[in-house]
Amino acid sequence: MLWILLLTAGMAQGQTQKNTLKKAYFAGGCFWCVEAVFESLKGVEEAVSGYAGGNYVNPTYELVVQGRTGHAEAVEVIYNPQQVSFKTLVTAFFESHDPTTLNQQGPDRGTQYRSIAFYSNAQERQDIESVMAQQASKYKKPLVTEIKPMSLFYAAEGYHQDFEKKNPNNPYIRAVSIPRFEAFKAKRPDLLKKDSH
Repeated sequence: MLWILLLTAGMAQGQTQKNTLKKAYFAGGCFWCVEAVFESLKGVEEAVSGYAGGNYVNPTYELVVQGRTGHAEAVEVIYNPQQVSFKTLVTAFFESHDPTTLNQQGPDRGTQYRSIAFYSNAQERQDIESVMAQQASKYKKPLVTEIKPMSLFYAAEGYHQDFEKKNPNNPYIRAVSIPRFEAFKAKRPDLLKKDSH
């Protein structure tokens, strides 16, 4: 009987922790790069590559990469707000990509690579605007990041998930994604989990 009580208590605790998790959404260039950054942050449980900000139902990578759906490559960030704040996630977003390049990040060009910070309520919008104003002073050029209400997020195809982790020798990962992560790591080591590559 005791083991049933302990098992039930353990399941309830796990369920409670799951219920406290929140979601945030960002687009900042290739989602392989963005996912790798967010998964390395303290307080982030998971980051899922996908598509957001468009007007096409059930977009596929083939359509999005051609710029035909209005979507941007985006990431759903599942995080524990007791360990990391939404505002900190927004800061990490701005400090891990170039928010001054319109429809481009590094070698990737097209509207699907544009910079967007999504909000789900008025407080999140305020937090994005506040962080963006602080970040603007660090650049000579104006920030082109869009601030948009979150509507639908579509998870990308399975082979895109954890792509950097699973394909460390991929030429794009070696030439673009890893250097981008290393630049962020050098800039904000305080935000990273201890075991971040």
